[in-house]
Amino acid sequence: MKKDADSLKGFGEYITGSLPDGIEASSDVINGDVVITTVPKNIQQVLVFLRDDARCQFKQLVDLTAVDYLDRGLRFEVVYNLLSLRYNLRVRVKVSVEEGRLLPTVVGVYSVAGWLEREVWDMYGVYFADHPDLRRILTDYGFTGHPQRKDFPLSGYVQVRYDEEKQRVIYEPVKLDQEFRTFDFESPWEGAKYISIEEKESR
Repeated sequence: MKKDADSLKGFGEYITGSLPDGIEASSDVINGDVVITTVPKNIQQVLVFLRDDARCQFKQLVDLTAVDYLDRGLRFEVVYNLLSLRYNLRVRVKVSVEEGRLLPTVVGVYSVAGWLEREVWDMYGVYFADHPDLRRILTDYGFTGHPQRKDFPLSGYVQVRYDEEKQRVIYEPVKLDQEFRTFDFESPWEGAKYISIEEKESR
């Protein structure tokens, strides 16, 4: 299939028009990628169609991630990036979900989603219903909070160190030797001084 804007737009319309009845989805072409937007209850059916349809054949879930829009009602946008090796195409599927709402797992559609959903849960706190093993994957099991949320403090809540007296690793509140600094690069007193081409030529 050609990858010009019109062909990609037509492909997106084919996908949304061919979905089974009752499945809400819309399509768009953004930066040369077909983007399908759907609702949480339909995510499994949309991905099954994209995987199995003869004109799609998106057999690989390349990545699954999320974006945190702190000021939105549907705070999190979960993004599924799919690849069709047969047609050398990529498609992005987006689902918006509010904080605390369950999102159906897609492990039954793409087994690799087991690890990827655990990462999204760990980093953002998006809960995937019916996931077979939803545990933290990047942070410690006793970790508090979700580091990629925009309301999570930059320094975290606790720090870990080895205690010589207790002969074990201990957790303690974060202690900063120096407060965070914010650099104002508009200020003449901070930041690097850049020399213009005219200044270089005049030297």
